[in-house]
Amino acid sequence: MGFWIIITSIAVGVGALLALAILRGRGGDVPQAAYDLRVYRDQLKEVDRDLMRGVIAESEAERVRTEISRRLLAADAELRSAAAPAEKDNRGSIAVALGLLALLTGGSLALYGWLGVPGYGDLPLESRIAASDQARAERLNQADAEARAPARPAAPEATPDYLALMEKLRDTVRDRPDDLRGLRLLVRNEAALGNVRAAYAAQQQVIRVKGPGANADDHALLADLMIAAAGGYVSTEAEAALRKALQADPGNPTSRYYLGLYLIQVDRPDAAFRMWEELLRESPSDAPWVAPIRAQIEALAWRAGVQYQLTEEPRGPSADDIDAAGNMTPEERITMIRGMVSGLAERLENDGGTAEEWARLIAAYGVLGETELARAAWSDAQQAFWDAPGSLEKIRASAIEAGVAE
Repeated sequence: MGFWIIITSIAVGVGALLALAILRGRGGDVPQAAYDLRVYRDQLKEVDRDLMRGVIAESEAERVRTEISRRLLAADAELRSAAAPAEKDNRGSIAVALGLLALLTGGSLALYGWLGVPGYGDLPLESRIAASDQARAERLNQADAEARAPARPAAPEATPDYLALMEKLRDTVRDRPDDLRGLRLLVRNEAALGNVRAAYAAQQQVIRVKGPGANADDHALLADLMIAAAGGYVSTEAEAALRKALQADPGNPTSRYYLGLYLIQVDRPDAAFRMWEELLRESPSDAPWVAPIRAQIEALAWRAGVQYQLTEEPRGPSADDIDAAGNMTPEERITMIRGMVSGLAERLENDGGTAEEWARLIAAYGVLGETELARAAWSDAQQAFWDAPGSLEKIRASAIEAGVAE
């Protein structure tokens, strides 16, 4: 409601200023006859002064007075005739001013009603955070999320022999609930059949059997299957699994991707963007979470109030390049490799890249014997990934192999 009052006040204020300008007209807009009247009165006074000084005779002074008086009366008549239309024009100006005021005010409100969000409350930062906290508190549990999820697409039909083997596997696991190998097989095959609920139930058994030995990947897989069963919704149980995975391994990529999705669902695009942008920067281009992140991250950045633009996906040598390399001499092949390495180095220097690309560049320099360039690349990579220890360790392995790190 406050915003309506503000835009209405602004529209009325601007309209009033414009209306006032129309009513007042142009500054200094005085009829010519008014100037003439002042001139003729001054001339009459001048005739009297000349007569007193004896410059002109009485008869001449009378003749001049008569002529000036005639002109004075004509100017006065002209001024009076111009006054009536002026009043009429003023009434027209009032109508125009009122019409402009109504158009500006009504048009502004109508435009906001069409393009804006009438009735939507103000959302300062504290209110948005409070709304996000409320959304977290009201998250659905897994059962309710699955009940509201859209129907999953039908899984590929399995052969009768495969279905018969699955029944035997289920019976075996039912008889031996602590058989870790059987449980893992059951998870994989139930998921392949599209039985996602049965798959995550089996994965919960895997985690139970492993106990404290359950690692980040175990919890991340459980969350993955739960989210799939809920149609992409991160339930309270799925969130808990993600938190456990990240507690075991803060760099676990699957959990980071899904936790970013969870943050989007609780209306925290700022935190989601930071998580996804870092994950995208560290991930190889063929990672399964890269494509969905790239499809959403620019819109997510806009919601987070961040200016962000995706760089082009890195491309490797084409099939023609590979064929051409097979027909090259060793010297030509080295020249081509140097050209590719140079292009990769230039892109990483200008746009940055993933940990795998930095590792590839350092390793390539090592193979080419370019120790100083490898050392410089390792130094740049340490600056780029100082806050990502897991990624830095991947690059360090290549730097050690190239002989520029210990």
